[in-house]
Amino acid sequence: MTMQVNCLSFRQPYAGFILNGIKTIETRWRPLLSELKNCTLAIHVAQRDWEGSEWRELLTDALSINPAQVEELLDAGERFGRGVIAGLVDVGETWQCPESLATDDLQDLQRRAVLPGLQGKYLTVLSSPRWLKEPLFSRGHKDLWTVEIPIRLLPAPPTPEP
Repeated sequence: MTMQVNCLSFRQPYAGFILNGIKTIETRWRPLLSELKNCTLAIHVAQRDWEGSEWRELLTDALSINPAQVEELLDAGERFGRGVIAGLVDVGETWQCPESLATDDLQDLQRRAVLPGLQGKYLTVLSSPRWLKEPLFSRGHKDLWTVEIPIRLLPAPPTPEP
């Protein structure tokens, strides 16, 4: 048995940041994820890295993560390697970030996106990240595509608290 879901490829370190719960807002120049509200999205780890290091400053300054913790996060994001579907995330609301936004609001969004310069971009809330039990090897694609994930690879559902 399999579960069919939409998939999107992310460069590192962002794929790892999403699956480790650090990045909770995805940014795009078009509303790519808007039709997936209340759906599950598979996270593919691209072969290439993100060009730029502005994320490092946001982690250390805005999120007060020390350099050793940053390296631990980077290592954790590489647990399955590259060129794989590594996990799942739930997709929330998408909206366009206004060109003018109060500084505090903008800084909060930048922390959640782990990326500066959000004005004019489409922002999508991501929640409930979870790693698959094992990686599923797959070639990446430019936009959304559909994948079949074997049920045996799905993480166990969270246990309810007593």
